[in-house]
Amino acid sequence: MAPRNGAKALALGAVGAAIFNQCTFVPGPKVSRAPVAAAAVGTAATLGAAPAFADSIGDASSKLTEAAYPFFKDVDWFSNLYLVKPGSAPATEWVKGIDKLIVMGSHMDGTLLQKAATAHHNAISSCDGNGLITKSALTDVDAAIGRLIASVPESEVMDVYNTFSGLVSPDVPKYLMSTVMEEDAKKAYEGFLSFKDTVKNSPISSSTVAVSSKLSPAKLDAVGAAAGKLSSASYPFIKDVDWTSDLFLKPLPGVSGKAALELTDKMIVMGASMDPKLLKEAAEAHHKAIGSIDAKGVTSAADYEAVNAALGKLIASVPKSQVMDVYNAFAKIVPPVVGNFNYATFNKGADAIAAHKALITFSDAVKAAQV
Repeated sequence: MAPRNGAKALALGAVGAAIFNQCTFVPGPKVSRAPVAAAAVGTAATLGAAPAFADSIGDASSKLTEAAYPFFKDVDWFSNLYLVKPGSAPATEWVKGIDKLIVMGSHMDGTLLQKAATAHHNAISSCDGNGLITKSALTDVDAAIGRLIASVPESEVMDVYNTFSGLVSPDVPKYLMSTVMEEDAKKAYEGFLSFKDTVKNSPISSSTVAVSSKLSPAKLDAVGAAAGKLSSASYPFIKDVDWTSDLFLKPLPGVSGKAALELTDKMIVMGASMDPKLLKEAAEAHHKAIGSIDAKGVTSAADYEAVNAALGKLIASVPKSQVMDVYNAFAKIVPPVVGNFNYATFNKGADAIAAHKALITFSDAVKAAQV
């Protein structure tokens, strides 16, 4: 179960990092503050793309890069700060924030999402020894994020912004400002305000997601049936876990920011190959599952099964080599103490063992259906 917990920690860390880096270095103005969330939300929720159309966003992205790059050079991008929860809100509140991100992401254009992953992968590949990406990579990523934000309803962007505004401590902007050159941060923020106006005024119609062509109906049904068996066998263990624990909001022990970035890159590459239709269905399944959680953060048995089925189909839609790249990356950096601690903390004997055996069987079923 350690990889799953590690993924949650990294995902939450990414959310915090996006908000830190793009939004909270400079306190927002008192008037019309909400739209400032556009780029920050896009980074955490999804990945960006840069299609040939929508030149206004592309041009605005170039201007943003010129204004923001000095600030980017001030930041220590490999700091573990970006893997830490930015406030004292409990796990149950963070789940609500993640849910808003999921809803917004589910309405983003599938093609843009796939191209977005490539843009971010290329940016990570351009990092120097301090974690700084090139100016051209920053322009591509900003344009990608802007286009994704432009492809969803403004109300959903606002839902995300308003939710995370209540999660991030008001002390965060002050502290982050103290770690960089104030003048550079202010210029970056001014450029960001201009960029978000362009995004807001340049809506992009999201295309209809085509029917999945990677997996046959028979293979999808086989994964779904296997998910049913996994869910029945592992649900008792799921109910044993206190999902409201802050443990899942903590970074993996001993994992550096650089190592976490390398792992994230493997997940981005894998995500880029996922079937857009299945990705949308998985997002919807997660949203529904979050809606049924109880006081301990446990979703219903039916929704748990739907999530497992959705994840299995997604994994089956990508090349095996990419799945193994992610697995091996996690195995490389997750210290054994994580698995041992989780087992000692949440183990209920037979429940945990049964869940693990069922997961192995499920993975074989997914592998058999894989493209």
